[in-house]
Amino acid sequence: MTSSTPDFTPIDPPRRGEMLPPTVFWRIAEAIPQRLTWILIALSIVVPLILWAVVSHMVQNPLFFPTPSQTLEALSRLWREGVLKTDILYSLFRVLSGFLLAAIISIPLGTLMGTFASLQALFEPIIGIIRYMPAPAFIPLLILYFGLGEAPKILLIFIGTLFFNTLMIMDAVKFVPKELIETTYTLGGRRPQVLFQVIFPYIIPNIIDACRVNMAASWNLVIVAELVAANEGLGKRISIAQRFLRTDEIFAGLIVIGLIGLSIDLLFRLLLRMSCRWSVNQ
Repeated sequence: MTSSTPDFTPIDPPRRGEMLPPTVFWRIAEAIPQRLTWILIALSIVVPLILWAVVSHMVQNPLFFPTPSQTLEALSRLWREGVLKTDILYSLFRVLSGFLLAAIISIPLGTLMGTFASLQALFEPIIGIIRYMPAPAFIPLLILYFGLGEAPKILLIFIGTLFFNTLMIMDAVKFVPKELIETTYTLGGRRPQVLFQVIFPYIIPNIIDACRVNMAASWNLVIVAELVAANEGLGKRISIAQRFLRTDEIFAGLIVIGLIGLSIDLLFRLLLRMSCRWSVNQ
């Protein structure tokens, strides 16, 4: 009668040169579990807040480094006074106005430049030159030509967004498979059909991504414009706080700017998921 003893045969360790299977955290180009995603998101917010609280209590100088509670109190005070609401509305109006003007021009222009090599040769050199000029450098000219009203602030955002958006959309057209274009011609399609029914629908996800990236630049530029010449806006509020040494209000303004920017970014991501599910699921 044989005894049924368990097999305790040891597992050989991996030989030299053999690769260990990657952990869930270090997977390359693969999704991670949803639970781990939420844990990492929470850590990315909680850890900086803890560090902020620890450093601020070590410094113990609100003028130099306010605590989170002092910043929250300043944020609440500005909101109750109504100035924060007004500043947010003015900044959003300027950003959306300048960005929409740039999008109206950059989307068709970038699509046409990517489609037709002749238009690319015509417009790319001058766009390439202007896009390397820092947009804030145009502020003196804009103030000289348009005064201190809303026009120079909106045009600054327009200038800082237009050229980058155009070139990013132009580059997206280059990734349209030539097989799709050739098949369209084979099936009797004409040039307008190739442009509007093949190329443009294919690059819509890239257009949304380009707009999402360049919206961040627009949001940064409006703060620069308001720091220089404005009576309202989040940039102006930070400038006033700096003048009167209200560091807690500076921190509050920066937090509001970051939260609004994150909200806009999430809206673009939602738009991409809703309008281009075929692209998100690939």
